[in-house]
Amino acid sequence: MPAKSSTIVTGLTAAALVAIGVLGFQASASASDPLAPVRGDARAADKKPDARDQHDKKDKPPAPVPVPAQSGAGKRVVYALGAKRVWLVGANGTAQRTFTVTPSTVHPAPGTYPVSSRSVSVTGSDGVAIEHVVRFAGVDGVAIGFSAAVDGSTPTPSGKKTGGIRESREDGAALWDFAVRGVKVVVVP
Repeated sequence: MPAKSSTIVTGLTAAALVAIGVLGFQASASASDPLAPVRGDARAADKKPDARDQHDKKDKPPAPVPVPAQSGAGKRVVYALGAKRVWLVGANGTAQRTFTVTPSTVHPAPGTYPVSSRSVSVTGSDGVAIEHVVRFAGVDGVAIGFSAAVDGSTPTPSGKKTGGIRESREDGAALWDFAVRGVKVVVVP
């Protein structure tokens, strides 16, 4: 009897190895990308890029948008009206964060303004609950500032004069932490 069970175990082991070999072959035949070369493999380093390598370069994120040249120096918030973009620039002149915004219907004139007031949460002039309000200017009685809608919405264009420049909640939280009272807001065209 022991000879019979060892024959069965040997047969099952051989069948399992054959199945693993077949599955491994099928997997390697259907793989879409070649395996990464082992470090120090000189042949792989000499290989010229193929079409797949060129495609991978297109999938890289775009280069960061540079801070506008005429936006001053030092710690500041830069708001580019035409680009609908904000940069949070550190004291060393390097952008710590940049993001797009939805502009208000009333625009501040290009220039430098101090952050004049802040509110954790209020109701916007469009009736939407907003948070992280950072005000820096006023035009014809309309307060201009950055804010994020609690529901993540952006204002729809209307004939109403509003000064809320909307950003995402994540960007709003970052701007809130960065732009304390007195920090410069530089508005560029």
